[in-house]
Amino acid sequence: MKVLNREELQLAEGVLLTHLPKSLKVYGFLFGINRNKPSTLQTVVDSWPHFKVIICRPDPQNKRALEFMKKVTYFSTDEQVLRKMLTEENAVDWSTYFLMAGFDMSHAPLLREVSSDREVNNRGYTLVHLLYLPDSSHLLTPAVDSELESRISSLNLSHVELVNKTWKFGGNEKGRRNITNLIDNFPSCCITDSQGRPLAWILLYDYCAMGMLYTLPEHRGKGYAKVLVSTMARRLQADGYPVYCFIEEENTVSYRLFKNLGFTEDPSYRAGWFEFNF
Repeated sequence: MKVLNREELQLAEGVLLTHLPKSLKVYGFLFGINRNKPSTLQTVVDSWPHFKVIICRPDPQNKRALEFMKKVTYFSTDEQVLRKMLTEENAVDWSTYFLMAGFDMSHAPLLREVSSDREVNNRGYTLVHLLYLPDSSHLLTPAVDSELESRISSLNLSHVELVNKTWKFGGNEKGRRNITNLIDNFPSCCITDSQGRPLAWILLYDYCAMGMLYTLPEHRGKGYAKVLVSTMARRLQADGYPVYCFIEEENTVSYRLFKNLGFTEDPSYRAGWFEFNF
């Protein structure tokens, strides 16, 4: 097992680019890290330069890692190598709580088996669709009049509390720190009222996936979500970002929204989130 340095992370990003869309979450993390976005992660591989498993995990040397939920994500092209990484290489700290996020659900039996062998409890957190935009020609752009266009802008740090209060996983101090980091360091998009107060918004997670799409209840039904997703997608593509999102399987409204705007998915692939040591 090898911990990647800065130069190697840039090379690994290029390798992951050839495995899209299944590698998107790890690719997104490396995309941000390689463009100097703040990160509390360490990246390890089974071998170098030809790796079959790449894992992003909390950096034990980074004190800020304690401020955020412990999250682990990986991409693998060989389940047996993944098994070895998880059982023999100490690639994951099984002694504490962590969230295994965005993994290929075909590996769920392996993850359950390995955690059971270590007497670590686990539970499914969520199952999601991975939707992505291969290129700008697939994007359908809703009509936007000049008045609405003048109210499209980016979130700023004065909006942290509003986003935290409405985010389904927020409402606490860790949520506030997470959202502060995202607004401060990653692209965002919002639609404001005439006083500049956000009515609807979308953010980018630190793994460069679109998320936290939300419209205040009293302003729904006006097509704001379509405008935000299409505007954000165009901005991201212009700046070279991957354009994708994870949508929970039960969220049929958001699924239809993204599909109708031109996003696609690999029907054979599902991503999952598992909690360990909860």
